[in-house]
Amino acid sequence: MFKIKPFLSAFLFLSLTALAPGALPVESYGPAVKVATIKIGSVTESSGLVASRTSPGAYWTHNDSGDGPFIYAFNRRGGSLGVFRVTGANARDWEDISIGPGPQANKSYLYIGDIGDNGAARADIVVYRVAEPDLRLTGKGSTKARPLTTQPTEAIHLKYPDGKHDAETLLVHPTTGNLYIMTKVAFANPVVYEAAAPLTPGKTIVMKRVGEVHIPSIFGGAVTGGSVSPDGRRVALCDYFQGYELVLPAGSRNFDDIWKEKMTGFDLGKRKQGESIAYRLDGNALLATSEGKQFDLLQVERRRSSR
Repeated sequence: MFKIKPFLSAFLFLSLTALAPGALPVESYGPAVKVATIKIGSVTESSGLVASRTSPGAYWTHNDSGDGPFIYAFNRRGGSLGVFRVTGANARDWEDISIGPGPQANKSYLYIGDIGDNGAARADIVVYRVAEPDLRLTGKGSTKARPLTTQPTEAIHLKYPDGKHDAETLLVHPTTGNLYIMTKVAFANPVVYEAAAPLTPGKTIVMKRVGEVHIPSIFGGAVTGGSVSPDGRRVALCDYFQGYELVLPAGSRNFDDIWKEKMTGFDLGKRKQGESIAYRLDGNALLATSEGKQFDLLQVERRRSSR
């Protein structure tokens, strides 16, 4: 992953607002509020975030590169709900986590994106799919020294149709199960690639280019995380500076229409290095974390007048 020091982040944000006045559309979310401070000692680089489906009010996160294949659960008060080793997975450069349907009906699956490729050197990338652990039944008391284990994991190997790309954003549609990866690229528009469900492990899936989005920032598409709303009609993104949202046009049944829409921008609050964003389970708020020890869990509520 690309590191950005706090003072540089502040400088770039000030440059953004000074050099590009009026570039950001009207905000669709209220001010950022600190919900909790996460104090899970093993989590120092929260790089992905997603709301649990089996345990309302709980969230999953993971570290960036350098950690093992672990996922961490916590509640809105910041308390740990368990540490799980993802069975059969490797952690090369985990950058994002999502959630959606999978092989078994009426069951939620976590999708963990081993998709980072700073040097554009990977022949393929991997998304690990695993049934979401039920935190109502497991997790309490587990630590990284004594982690629980998930069910067996499926490794979904993916390849871009046009070369190699770095990426930190993984999206899964909550109904179709289609998987999307958005590239991370400075001073240019990020590109969206799709792997349509059903996603078959054991073979490399060549993704389809389905869109290119314009990030209203003079620094372009250095997108570090994303999330699809539970109703499947919104996409939230973040970079080091703030958050963005795309909304599917009313009446549209083609999710790929969303990539043609104009973004709205909103403040995600003070983050040391923000690389994750997730919709709350009810879809009426977004939450974000930051890298670093004892990081804050931040929340922005949707304005009633927003689309």
